[in-house]
This record gives sequence, structure tokens and C-alpha cells, in this order.
Amino acid sequence: MPNVLSRNFTALEPNQKWVSDITYISTREGWLYLAVVQDIFSRKIMGWAMSNRVDAELACKALNMAISNRRPSGNVLFHTDQGSQYTSTSFS
Repeated sequence: MPNVLSRNFTALEPNQKWVSDITYISTREGWLYLAVVQDIFSRKIMGWAMSNRVDAELACKALNMAISNRRPSGNVLFHTDQGSQYTSTSFS
């Protein structure tokens, strides 16, 4: 899929462009994975999810929280790193 965002990390209004990524945190019990969805306009985290597994379900939960919190009325450009969690058929 082409990089439509093309490093243009600006937006003129909320819900135009969202970005998402997954990071990992070392804990005493093992790795904890955190997925976040951020609105480029406000820089606010609108959705997030944590799990001990890094999978498409984790990414979906973060996106669903963002959609529920923001309820965008139009199209939103959603940019990710194209990792397997975001290219999974269960995510699309």
C-alpha cells in the first residue's frame, strides 16, 4: 500500500489524519504491548489498548476505542507502519 501520508504530519482540523503504532514495555511478568491511536491535529491519544500479545486484536481494540471516542463523520486517513498487526485481514 502506498504511503499516502508521505511524512506530512500536519492537519487543519480534528479527525483528518490519525496515526497508530505499537510499543512494548518490559515488566516483571514479561512483555506488555501498548497500541495507541493519535490524532495528528490535536496530538491527543484517542484510543489505546494493552495486551501480553502483540496481534491484530490489540491494534483493533485501540482503533475501536478511538472511533468510539471521536465518532468521525467523514473519512480519516489512518497511517501505520504496515506491520503484520495492521495488515492482517482481521484488522481491515
